[in-house]
Amino acid sequence: MVKHLGIALGLCLMALGGTVAAQNTALQTQQGSAQSVTNGSTELVETGSYVNKEGYSVHRPAHTVSGNVSSGASAQCRDGSYSFSMSHRGTCSHHGGVSRWL
Repeated sequence: MVKHLGIALGLCLMALGGTVAAQNTALQTQQGSAQSVTNGSTELVETGSYVNKEGYSVHRPAHTVSGNVSSGASAQCRDGSYSFSMSHRGTCSHHGGVSRWL
């Protein structure tokens, strides 16, 4: 949900003419959520993020401590990691492809 709020905030600010401010605010929001993605027993093992083609920082695919689905995950990769990708293209590309969409 945090990633959706960041996107919505960015779009609102861009609509008001603050394109650079919107991109920076959305990027900072995404980076904050990407580095602290935890949900009780679904804490992520791997860290790190990448900037997608829209300019948002997205948590890299990661395994969870418990193996349960992590909050905000969009797909499970064939290697068992969870992807937080915002688009289908390239999702899990270095993790054996998509096993299932969430």
